[in-house]
Amino acid sequence: MTIRVQTEDFDMAAEYRLLCEAPDGDIPGAVVTFTGLVRDRHQGEPVSAMTLEHYPGMTEKELQRIYDEAMARWPIRKATIIHRVGRLMASDQIVFVGCASPHRDAAFEAARYIMDFLKTDAPFWKAEETETGINWVDARDSDRSALNKWQKP
Repeated sequence: MTIRVQTEDFDMAAEYRLLCEAPDGDIPGAVVTFTGLVRDRHQGEPVSAMTLEHYPGMTEKELQRIYDEAMARWPIRKATIIHRVGRLMASDQIVFVGCASPHRDAAFEAARYIMDFLKTDAPFWKAEETETGINWVDARDSDRSALNKWQKP
């Protein structure tokens, strides 16, 4: 299990290699990764940077909940969630999610599940720097609607 909230950048290739490791000899059949970048535009307006704030302790607890739910739903051997905080420039890496599983469908679904919940439930506050000032960013309607598919009947 790897869950990290950090200011420093991460090495996507190194994180992938860790997901592929199988010290017990049980090599995963699939590894799916997602890396999110700070966008350089929001609603057509140029964005130069984004500052992410969080509440230490509360953030990690929520990431752990999301992680645990994904692990309970799919046969995931390993998963990684890394989310950066602080001031990030446009095109900087902001988030990494990786899931290793015996089966590709499980790895894809678990990674998508984790990302969908990170976008809406994880307690991060985001402020974008634009030419007209600083704008706080909320989860989009499309982010919230993505959660509907995960609702249990």
